[in-house]
Amino acid sequence: MASSHSSSPVPQSSSSDAFFKKEMDATKRFRPVQSLPDVCPKEPTGDPNNLRDSPSLVVDQHRWTIYHSKVNLPAALNDPRLAKRESDFFTKTWGVDFVDTEVTPSFYLPQITKEHFALYQQEITPREKVHERCKNVCTPKDTFDRALLHTHDKSRTDLEQVPKIFMKPDFALEDSLTFNAVLPWSHFSTAGGKGNRDAASSKLLQEKLSHYLDIVEVNIAHQISLRSEAFFHAMTSQHELQDYLRKTSQAVKLLREKISKIDKVMCEGSLRVLRLSLTRNNCIKAYNKLKLMATVHQTQPTVQLLLSTSEFVGALDLIATTQEVLQQELQGIHSFRHLGSQLCELEKLIDKMMIAEFSTYARNDLNRPLEDDCQILEEERLVSLVFGLLKQRKLNFYEIYGDEMIITAKNIIKQCVVNTVSQIEEIDTEVVVKLADQMRMMNFPQWFDLLKNIFSKFTIFLKRIKATLNTIRSVVFLVLDKNQKTRDLEDTLQKNSTKDSTVDTEVAYLTHEGMFISDAFSEGDLPPVAADTTSQRNTSPNSEPCSSDSVSEPECTTDSSSSKEQTSSSVTPGGVEMMISDDMKLTDLELVRLANNIQELLYNASDICHDRSVKFLMARAKDGFLEKLNSNEFVALSRLMEGFILDTEQICGRKSMSLRGALQSQANRFVNRFHEERKTKLSLLLDNERWKQAEVPAEFQDLVDSVSDGRISLPEKKPAATEERKPTEFLIVEGQKYATVGTVLLLIRIILEYCQCVDNIPSITTDMLTRLSDLLKYFNSRSCQLVLGAGALQVVGLKTITTKNLALSSRCLQLIVHYIPIIRAHFEARLQPKQFSMLRHFDHITKDYHDHIAEISAKLVAIMDSLFDKLLSKYEVKAPVPSACFRNICKQMAKMHEAIYDLLPEEQTQMLFLRINASYKLHLKRQLAHLNVVNDGGPLNGLVTSDVAFYTGNLQALKGLNNLDLNMAEIWEQKR
Repeated sequence: MASSHSSSPVPQSSSSDAFFKKEMDATKRFRPVQSLPDVCPKEPTGDPNNLRDSPSLVVDQHRWTIYHSKVNLPAALNDPRLAKRESDFFTKTWGVDFVDTEVTPSFYLPQITKEHFALYQQEITPREKVHERCKNVCTPKDTFDRALLHTHDKSRTDLEQVPKIFMKPDFALEDSLTFNAVLPWSHFSTAGGKGNRDAASSKLLQEKLSHYLDIVEVNIAHQISLRSEAFFHAMTSQHELQDYLRKTSQAVKLLREKISKIDKVMCEGSLRVLRLSLTRNNCIKAYNKLKLMATVHQTQPTVQLLLSTSEFVGALDLIATTQEVLQQELQGIHSFRHLGSQLCELEKLIDKMMIAEFSTYARNDLNRPLEDDCQILEEERLVSLVFGLLKQRKLNFYEIYGDEMIITAKNIIKQCVVNTVSQIEEIDTEVVVKLADQMRMMNFPQWFDLLKNIFSKFTIFLKRIKATLNTIRSVVFLVLDKNQKTRDLEDTLQKNSTKDSTVDTEVAYLTHEGMFISDAFSEGDLPPVAADTTSQRNTSPNSEPCSSDSVSEPECTTDSSSSKEQTSSSVTPGGVEMMISDDMKLTDLELVRLANNIQELLYNASDICHDRSVKFLMARAKDGFLEKLNSNEFVALSRLMEGFILDTEQICGRKSMSLRGALQSQANRFVNRFHEERKTKLSLLLDNERWKQAEVPAEFQDLVDSVSDGRISLPEKKPAATEERKPTEFLIVEGQKYATVGTVLLLIRIILEYCQCVDNIPSITTDMLTRLSDLLKYFNSRSCQLVLGAGALQVVGLKTITTKNLALSSRCLQLIVHYIPIIRAHFEARLQPKQFSMLRHFDHITKDYHDHIAEISAKLVAIMDSLFDKLLSKYEVKAPVPSACFRNICKQMAKMHEAIYDLLPEEQTQMLFLRINASYKLHLKRQLAHLNVVNDGGPLNGLVTSDVAFYTGNLQALKGLNNLDLNMAEIWEQKR
C-alpha cells in the first residue's frame, strides 16, 4: 500500500506536486482561476510555492479592499440610455467630454519613452534567442503527459471506489468496530423469511470485497510494473549480499582467534604487572596513612609542649592543621572520633590563656619603672601574642590594654605624690592621713615641682604606650599586606588558568570520546599540560613505577593539597621576624578597623593623662590656691601646662582639650582676679589723686623708653646704681613733654602688665583685651567725674577745680591716647583673624578720650567766656585808657596762660587762645553794639581802639603767642 501511495498519480509529495503543476501548465486546460493580485501582498513566510496572490481571508476579512467592489461590466458597456456606443464606459457618469479632457502631466512622474527600454531589450534579446533554440531542440512531451494524466485520473477514480476504512493505517479486523463495519451481521442473519435475501446480500458483499481486492491488486501490479527494473535488481543483489556476509563472518572469526592469542601472549603479563603495581601503591598509601595517624596521635602532647613555652601561634597552627587533616584525610577513622572535639576544647583553653597572657603583659609593660628608656618590653612575646589573638579573631584585646592604662595613670600620680610628701618634713603623715590633704599642705614651689614631675612621668608613659601600640599596629598591617599579596597571587593564577581552560576542556572531551590526544594535536601544537599528559600516556607499560620514597613523600605530610598553609616571612619595625600564615581569615575591613581602634587607643591614652592631670589640678584648687597665685607664679604654671599639652600633641598626634579647658578656666579666674586687683588699685589712686603735676621717676622714664623701642614689657629690675637718677618734671615720649599725675604713671605700668600677661599666656588674649578696654573706659569716666564733674572737691577735698587741673587732666588723657594704637597693634598680633572684630573697642575708647579732651578744652574756653561776659557787660567807653575792664581782662588772660603753658604744647595753647580770643571779640562786639559805638573815627572809637591795642599788645606779649593772628577788626559791625 505504501508503494501504491508513493507512485499514485494523485499528487501526494512536494515532488509530485511540482510535476503535476508542470503538466497542467503545459496543457493549459486545467489552469485554476486566479483572483486579482493583492494590493499589498504579504511577505512569504514558508515554502516559495505557497506564495499568495490573493488577499488573505484571515488577515483581510475585516478590511475593505478593491475586491469588495463588484460591477456588471456588460451592463456598464451596453448602456441603453446612450444613443451611440461610447468608447469608454466612464462617460456614463462623467459625461461625453470626459474622453476629450486633457490630463495635465504629473510633475512627479518622468516621461517614459522607448529609449528607456533600450538597455533592457539589448540584454533580453540574446536570452530570448537561446530560449527559442532550446525549445525547438527538446522533444514535445504533450503525448506522454496526456497519457500519464489519463492514467492518474483513472487510478484515482478506481481507488475512490474502495472505502476509506481499508486505507487507514490502523486497520485491523480484530477490532470489533472495524469488523462490524466491514462485515455487518445483518448479512448473515437466517431467521424468518429473509433467508434468500440475506444470502443474496452476502454474495453481493463477497463480490464487492473481491472487486475491491481486484482494484487494489491492479494498482499494485501497476506500481510494480512501473518499478519492475528496481525490483528485479534488488532480488539479484540479495544473493551477492549473502556471499559478502558469509565471507565477513569467516573473517571476524579468524580475527577473534588472533586477538585471543595476542591477549594471552602480550596482555596478560602486562596487566598482571599493572595490578601488582596498583596493589603496591595501595599498600604504600595505607602505610603513609598509618604514619599520618601516628603523627596526629602526637598532636596533644606537642600542643602542650608548645603552650609550656608560650608558643600560642604554633599551637594554634598545629591544631588547625590537625583538624583539617581529620576532616579530609582521616575522616571516618573510628579511633579519632573524639579528637576533633578535644582539639576544639583545647583551642578555647588557648584563647583564655592568650587573653590572660596579654593582660599580664600589658600590666608588666605599663607598670615598669618610668625612666628615660622607652624600649618595648619583650617585643617577640608581644608580636606572638598579637598574631595568636588575630588568628583567633579576638579583635577586642586592645580594650584590655586600655583598662590597664587607666589604672596605671592613677598609680603614677599617687606614687609621685607619695614620694614628694615623704621628702617634705613639714608634713606629718600621721596627723594628715589623706593624700589629697597632704598635697594641699604644699607651698607653690613644692607643688609646682610635683606637677612638673607628674608631667615628665606622663610623657615617658605616653612614649611607651606609643611604641607598644605602634608594634601592634605594624603586626596588623603586616597581616593586611599579606592578604593583599595573596589576593593578587590568586588573581594571577586565575588569569593563567583561564588561558589553559580551553585546552583542558578539549582534552577532557577527546578522552571522554575514546580518542587519543595525539590524534587531535600535533606534537608541536601541544601546550605544556597536554604534552605532559601525552608523555605519561605514552610511557611504556614495562617501565618501573615510582619508588616508595617518591610515592610516600607527598602522602606522609600532614598538610593535604587543599589545606596547605603557605607562609611568608615579615619583619616588624623592631626587627622581629615572623612567619605569617594564610589561614588568618580576617577581612581588610576588619583589619583596617582594628588599626584605627589601636590608633584611637593612643588618643585615649593622651586623654587619660590629661583627665588625671585635671583632677590633680582641681584637687589643689579646692581651697582657692590657684586663684591666689601672683602673675609670675601663674605664668610659670601656665607655661608648664602648655609645654605638657604640646608634648602630648606631638607624641599622640591629636589635641586633648580637657587640660587645656582646665587651664583656660583657671586663666579666666586669674584674669578676673588680675583685673579686679588693678581696677581696685586704679580706683584708689583716682580717689586720692589731687590732680597736681607729679615728678617722673627714672624707672617710669625707662619704661616709656622701652615701649618706644618696641618692647612692650616691664623692664627687669636693675641693681641699685651708685648714683641715683633724680626724677624729672615731665615724661618724655618720643621727644614730646607730657606733664602727668602719679595715677597716669601707674596706669601706664598697669597697661604694660596687661600686655605682658598676654605674652605669657596667649590663651587669655581676648579676655585681657576686654578687661583692658574696661580699665581704660573706667579711667576715662572716673577722671571725667573727678575733674570736669568736680567730684574731686568732695573726694579729695580740693577747694576748686582750677584751669591747671583741667589742662593737666587733658594732657594725661592725651598721653593715654598716644599709647592706644601701640596697645592695639600688640593685641592684634596675638589675635586670630576671626577675632579682629574685638579691636573695635580701642576705636571706641580713642573716640571717648578725644571727646573728653574736647570737653576739657571747651570747659577752659567756657571759663574765660563767663569772665568776658561778666567784665565786658560793665565796660564803658571813657577815659582813662586803658580802662580798668581791659586791664582786668589782660590780667586774667595772663593767669590763664601761666597756668596752661607749661602743661600743654604750644600748638594747643595757641589754638586754645584763639578760641578764647574769638569769645572775647564776640562779647566786645555785642557790648559795643549795645553802646552804639561804631568805627567812625570819633572820640569813642579812638578810646576803644586804644583799649583793644592794649589788649592786643598784652596778649601777644605772652610766651608763644607773639605770632597769633587776633584779627580784632571783627569787633566792628560791617557797613552794609
